[in-house]
Amino acid sequence: MEFKNYMEVIVEHKLDEILAQYPNCCKCDSCRMDIAVLALNNLKPKYVSTVKGQIFARIDSMNSQYEVEVIRQIAAAVEKVALHPRHG
Repeated sequence: MEFKNYMEVIVEHKLDEILAQYPNCCKCDSCRMDIAVLALNNLKPKYVSTVKGQIFARIDSMNSQYEVEVIRQIAAAVEKVALHPRHG
């Protein structure tokens, strides 16, 4: 197994759920990528390199305070990208 920032998996998993609450935000690939990158830049990375590490990261991500922070950062990124989309 290669090393991976497990936070990417969590953000990808939550992105559609949060975007559904913002009907006026563009959901093109470029905007989705910008939202994910902005959120990830403001979240503490969770790198794993083993299956056991991935399991511990998954358990840690079930913590409600942890989930609230992920949602908060994605929502902030959605609002920023909605105001200033980079696509044409």
